[in-house]
Amino acid sequence: MADDILKEAREAFDLCQEVESDNRVAALDDLRFARLGEQWPEEVRRQRDLDGRPCLTINRMPAIIRQVTNDARQNKPSIRVRPVDDKADPQTAEIINGLIRNIEYTSNADVAYDTASDFAVTMGFGYFRIGIEYACDDSFDRDLLIQAIANPFSVYGDPHSTAADSADWNTAFVTDWIKKSEFERRFKGAKPVDWTAEGYGDLADQWITDDSVLVAEWWKREEVERKIVLLSDRTIVDAGRYQQYKDAFDAAGIVVVGERTTKSHKVTQRLMTGAEVIEETPWAGRYIPIIPVYGEEVNVEGKRHFRSLIRDAKDSQRMLNYWRTTSTELVALAPKAPYIGPKGAFTTDADKWATANTQNWSYIEFDGQIAPQRQPFEGVPAGALQEALNASDDIKAITGIFDAALGAQGNETSGRAIVARQREGDTSTFHFIDNLSRAIRHAGRVLLDLIPAVYTEQRVVRVLGEDGQPKNAMVGQQAQGPDGQPVPPPPGFDRIYDLTLGKYDLVVSAGPSYTTKREEAANQMLELVRAFPQAAPMVGDLLAKNLDWPGADEIAQRMQALQQQMTQAQDPNAAAQKAQAEAQAKAQGEMAKLQMEAQIEQAKLQQQGQLQREKMQQDMALRREQLQAELQLQREQAEAELALKAQMGAATAAASFATSPIQPGGQPG
Repeated sequence: MADDILKEAREAFDLCQEVESDNRVAALDDLRFARLGEQWPEEVRRQRDLDGRPCLTINRMPAIIRQVTNDARQNKPSIRVRPVDDKADPQTAEIINGLIRNIEYTSNADVAYDTASDFAVTMGFGYFRIGIEYACDDSFDRDLLIQAIANPFSVYGDPHSTAADSADWNTAFVTDWIKKSEFERRFKGAKPVDWTAEGYGDLADQWITDDSVLVAEWWKREEVERKIVLLSDRTIVDAGRYQQYKDAFDAAGIVVVGERTTKSHKVTQRLMTGAEVIEETPWAGRYIPIIPVYGEEVNVEGKRHFRSLIRDAKDSQRMLNYWRTTSTELVALAPKAPYIGPKGAFTTDADKWATANTQNWSYIEFDGQIAPQRQPFEGVPAGALQEALNASDDIKAITGIFDAALGAQGNETSGRAIVARQREGDTSTFHFIDNLSRAIRHAGRVLLDLIPAVYTEQRVVRVLGEDGQPKNAMVGQQAQGPDGQPVPPPPGFDRIYDLTLGKYDLVVSAGPSYTTKREEAANQMLELVRAFPQAAPMVGDLLAKNLDWPGADEIAQRMQALQQQMTQAQDPNAAAQKAQAEAQAKAQGEMAKLQMEAQIEQAKLQQQGQLQREKMQQDMALRREQLQAELQLQREQAEAELALKAQMGAATAAASFATSPIQPGGQPG
């Protein structure tokens, strides 16, 4: 069995290498060209070095790449979860949204996104991954993480994949070359390995070298059949999960009313070399958690080619290097403009005349009547400069990023025209940012698949709001009490969010961060107040809330309180009406609570005898009458207090009006 697994793994790895070989060669050349500046052919550079000729590199690629990647950093794609079926609810969806934000924050997901996006733009593809780790050293709780993959050449994807986001990957490898001594220390308990014995001794060079061995994570996804059951409360769960919590379901009176077999997927992670499987772990989800971010994809005769932003601009960059080097070389190697004079004119101060091109002399004497004249410098040939300009224009045309996008001043005079020119560059490269959004959407799909499997036990988790404000929430499956009723949440929590119930989907939107949106909202509100000053009292608290000041929230609260006081002074009955509405809402809430309790009691009564049922019904009727009497008394007291407050408010307003100074025109000041 183990030999069959190893044989399958080696064959799958060979196929991955064969299919990806062209893409990886081209990607490595792009990476070295753009980031390391290796832009001269090695044989040309070697020959020019031997001849003592320069090889200048005027590398414009990093600035062009950063124009796209930094645009993606400023407009981070964000994941939004939405409920789908009747078992899902918007509140749980918000908890999942906050949990995903917390996962992104704690695991520095922005580093993973930016690294993968940078590689995709620079060389055609990049990767990040999703992992599961314990929350801390002394806990059994597990958390999800989004992790960067610093070396994209360590990943080999499914050679049969056609999906743009890798959702159909059935195999993948994450490889790492490590020293043989390090392998023995980490995986063999410092015991030596016979590298010449059967197994390791038969491995090909792609698995082992003289001093290193390739350790690979082999991810394999297989289609399997599983059984699901339909419960009497119309919940559909996995048969294994039902058996795990059967006692709780029985206590709640929930039974199986239907079952069927369905198709699903299981994922297995194996840590291996070419000669042995070191570790095998079943994965909690049904997707391989390696997320690719592709650059520009082209499918030619069934083969996928992944291209970078600068793939077609490399020849123009080489031309720019050549012509700039040529023009520099012409200036550097051109003879210094000589002095011309009659024969014998340079005999006096001959040493000074010999060094006149290299040193500054206060005066130089000459013989004869005519002073020597210096030849004019012809300058750099115009052809070399023009070709350098042509190469520069070619780079802009190929990448679609022109001077306006790079910050250069153009002929535009209005802000609208400048923004339009800058947007042209964004449009020509938008597919790179859109591919990052697709990758993050698939990452959200993987997280949605893993969350119900990881956050099953009751625990307190931190969730982040859209503004980054944290709060705690209780998640997990709600336990059942001895009476079969759900156990209420602990103090401080309104409910327990069961993340295993319901179905959710997601959308990904790219746009400015919350901070940028808040600043933009504050600017727009200021413009509104300038254009319409009468709106200041109505939006003052919202404006203060969106300003980035120390104490801005406190100022917003004070302005809101001031606005309420002004409203009460203008309409004394408003406060009374509001209080009366609150009293009515409270009474209705109490009545609804009573009805819910009655329904719960009725459910209990159905399982008891007739005599107990009649007695409890009488007690409930008496309790209802008592509660109605109490509510009526509370309502009368509230109305009396409201009437008194209304009278006092009207008197205060009248007194204020009477004591106000009268301005010219007969109006109060």
